[in-house]
Amino acid sequence: MFRRREPVPFAFIAEADKFRSNVTPPARERPSAGQLAGRWLVGLTVVAGIAGSLLFGMPALSADQSTQHVQQSEASDGR
Repeated sequence: MFRRREPVPFAFIAEADKFRSNVTPPARERPSAGQLAGRWLVGLTVVAGIAGSLLFGMPALSADQSTQHVQQSEASDGR
């Protein structure tokens, strides 16, 4: 197969771990009070939705034995 004859300088890759930039990234912008309140409100809405769906959904999913009894009307009571 084709082989390169000249050496390839890979020294820059070995030295890449030692390289540190002297440029510092800009400071993070702190979220405002409105943004924090909005995040809390969204989080609370999601948690309340999950809790509500469990609250209303669990009785519908349960295999309750009391719903299997036969209901008789007063007309068929035979009195």
